Amino acid sequence: MWLFKKDPQFEFMGKRRLAFVVSLVLLSIAIGAIAVRGLNLGIDFTGGTVVEAGYEQAVDLGEVRGALEAGGFDDAIVQHFGSAREVMIRLASEEGVEAAELSNQVISALREHDPTVDLRRVEFVGPQVGEELTQDGMLAMLYALGGILVYVAFRFEYRFAAGSVAALVHDITLIVGILALFQVSFDLTVLAALLAVIGYSLNDTIVVFDRIRENFIVMRKGTTEEVMNASINQTLSRTIITSFTTLLVVMSLYLLGGELISGFALTLLLGVLVGTYSSIYVASSSALALGVSKFDLQPPEKEGAEAAEEVGRP
Repeated sequence: MWLFKKDPQFEFMGKRRLAFVVSLVLLSIAIGAIAVRGLNLGIDFTGGTVVEAGYEQAVDLGEVRGALEAGGFDDAIVQHFGSAREVMIRLASEEGVEAAELSNQVISALREHDPTVDLRRVEFVGPQVGEELTQDGMLAMLYALGGILVYVAFRFEYRFAAGSVAALVHDITLIVGILALFQVSFDLTVLAALLAVIGYSLNDTIVVFDRIRENFIVMRKGTTEEVMNASINQTLSRTIITSFTTLLVVMSLYLLGGELISGFALTLLLGVLVGTYSSIYVASSSALALGVSKFDLQPPEKEGAEAAEEVGRP
């Protein structure tokens, strides 16, 4: 399926300096938000208590939040779990308050509103577990970036590898900065979405790089910038269609999936938008800035008798 009857002629590489300025401004804002506001870490990382409560009939989450706020639990995160009659309540850890005591206080506050509430489960995530999860999450992301660097360097060229990693670091920094700016809860589902964004962005970048490599071999005329620009235009239909269809699914998850996966869906939504931009501008522009040339992957032209012999072969 193609959006254009023929390949478009947009000057993507001609606007790379403007894109660099835009990315630099956005990255500065993102890093500033991370430094000033910090991440709103969920209880998976900070430690806390999870309380599951059951109702005899379907219950509205707004009513549950109201009952908890009346009981002094203003920061509680309330979500449906399993069905509309089951509610999962997440609470940050409090010094000097044990999980059992905290769960009793929560159930008492809920029973002030509905006496039929039943306590199903209480789970405590300690600070030590949270610290281990934080370290493991960071290591998972570093391992992913390192593996990508090695793969792309082996499959293409080391400057392409550096460009792909630069695009991924750009994407992750922007997304985390937005999450910090708006204080979106950062839990394990958001971390999983960030890893998914790495895969999505890399896939789009590899498609563009593969076409650039093909055109480096085929297009003998034209500068490196012209070849890269033509390659991006040739893959533009695929990029737009893939991003649009992915956005439809992710937007549906964000709007209809409920609070339980809202952070996950929002992170993916940002990842699709930022990843599409970076695969066009950041990855290719970084490789070009590092000095990649079509002569790096282009086989040498055969000369004289050797070339004539090749032509004469059946």
